[in-house]
Amino acid sequence: MINFNGTLCNESTAIPSLNRGFLYGDAVFETLKLSRGNILFLEDHYFRLMASMRILRMKIPAYLTMEFMEAEILKLAQQLSLEHARVRWTVFRNEGGYYLPKDRTISYTIQVNPLEQATYVFNQAVHEVDLYKDFFVSKQLLSNIKTTNRIIQVIGSIYAEENGLQNALVLNEDKHVVEALNGNLFIRMGNTLITPPLSEGCLNGIMRKQVLKLAEKQEHIEVQEAIISPFDLQKADELFITNVIVGVQSVTKYRKKDFQTTLAQHIIAALNESI
Repeated sequence: MINFNGTLCNESTAIPSLNRGFLYGDAVFETLKLSRGNILFLEDHYFRLMASMRILRMKIPAYLTMEFMEAEILKLAQQLSLEHARVRWTVFRNEGGYYLPKDRTISYTIQVNPLEQATYVFNQAVHEVDLYKDFFVSKQLLSNIKTTNRIIQVIGSIYAEENGLQNALVLNEDKHVVEALNGNLFIRMGNTLITPPLSEGCLNGIMRKQVLKLAEKQEHIEVQEAIISPFDLQKADELFITNVIVGVQSVTKYRKKDFQTTLAQHIIAALNESI
């Protein structure tokens, strides 16, 4: 079951074949976390969605307020009796036209899938990464938003699976390390925590924003937004990946280098206190 323009309906019959998100990737989405019946970081998600729709020149309806967004998500979650869930809110331009749309109004769908944990948990499992170098992320504004064209992430995930990796790190055209396949990247070198700036082409991640704020409150930690080269990965003491669903995922190995997880554990604890 999904929420399609406010109506709860069967997922298999909801989306027409002329959907522009399907045909042209003319869509954006937000992935949110429902915890104990509350949507985490709702305001940040809402304003990112509004910014993304403006960048894509979609017509934003007056009804699409933050309160409306919350109510529509909870309506579906409550119908499915879910207290903890992964939520996907997708907005797509209405059908008509080819590359040039005939209509700039939008429709939306909401999907929810159950999660076991309400809080964020430190994952001690092996999480080995390497560089994915077949295709590159562009240093442009479109790379900062979540359009439905995630083909680099899809092919990169296949590459990671075929090579026995749990994740991979993507590069931009300057061969700088930008992010992981499923989240933003942070590296710790001594007492300095570094993440690439948005100008490098990384996603403007909601959890990235939370971690930057929490890290600044950690004693003896300096936070920087700076370029990361592949050579920096070998020199780092700690690597971790962030997204709204898992929170903070420590990288345990990159090539022959093993990493610490100290700061990641501190940030997870602080994150749980904040929610």
